[in-house]
Amino acid sequence: MSNTTENKKLSDIKLSVLDLVPILEGKTIANSFANSLDLAQYVEKLGYNRYWLAEHHNMQGIASSATSVLIGYIAGGTSTIRVGSGGIMLPNHAPLIVAEQFGTLETLYPGRIDLGLGRAPGTDQLTARALRRDLMESVEDFPKHVQDLRTYLGPVQPNARVRAVPGEGTNVPIWILGSSTFGAHLAGLMGLPYAFASHFAPAALHAALKVYRDSFTPSDTLKEPYAMACINVVTADTDAEASRMVTTLYQAFLNVIRGTANPQKPPVESMEGLWDASEQYAVQQMLRYSFVGSPKTVQEELQAFIDDTQVDEIMVASHIYDHQVRLRSYQLLAEMVMKV
Repeated sequence: MSNTTENKKLSDIKLSVLDLVPILEGKTIANSFANSLDLAQYVEKLGYNRYWLAEHHNMQGIASSATSVLIGYIAGGTSTIRVGSGGIMLPNHAPLIVAEQFGTLETLYPGRIDLGLGRAPGTDQLTARALRRDLMESVEDFPKHVQDLRTYLGPVQPNARVRAVPGEGTNVPIWILGSSTFGAHLAGLMGLPYAFASHFAPAALHAALKVYRDSFTPSDTLKEPYAMACINVVTADTDAEASRMVTTLYQAFLNVIRGTANPQKPPVESMEGLWDASEQYAVQQMLRYSFVGSPKTVQEELQAFIDDTQVDEIMVASHIYDHQVRLRSYQLLAEMVMKV
């Protein structure tokens, strides 16, 4: 089964936000939390659809390790935007615990919570071992654990010996996240919405979307495939300004390929001298789906991306050091797409 063949216009696409809760060089983690809430409140007013937070551990530049706690913080400070996980790394958690946490969140903020699930640990192997409740389990158990969660969060089963309280009957929407075709196939077979991490793993995007749509089986929660792609966007009033701002993103991914952990750095005038040719190539390959420039530049490139992928929703990550400039980037994007 496949999505409609009619081309989508950029204005038809829902916009959402992925927030890694960056720790900024020279700032505190408390500053990061305050910035995230301020951003969530701002994009809610602009009409963004979702605000997701991603689970990472043992990273000096990311403060979103206690993801479900932060989801409650953001949901409590907003009123209409959907808030969720992009995602919860399921190998790190017992499904029952996740069901109880998200059942609690859904009870507190009804109709606004999303549960996005990933099968990677979201950290290095040493930290993953420190997180695991059972070292005998692995990512290969992911499909079973997803099904366990669907059961815990689904209709009340009075005779079940293990029940999620809160959780049962809340029917929190479950998303499968992925950067390969594995999650795409699972999401298709289970009839769940699918989100692809093209903001850092672009290579398999088209293959994953095809696998998802071709394998999609309607479920009680979703009748047609629904695909979201996460991308990087840095928008400013001019191309030159955006080109400078995006150097923060380049430095962050330079850390990734070097295996170093540093807070998010301010922009620089040029990356020359900060990376060599092979590092530049590696970073640019990872960031293939990054849209950088003035509204006119970004609008044309985003429409081409929509034409190419036919995704239903775009989730935007914006690694921008200055908080006010980051807000401005999301504002320009909303004006461009949603005509706010």
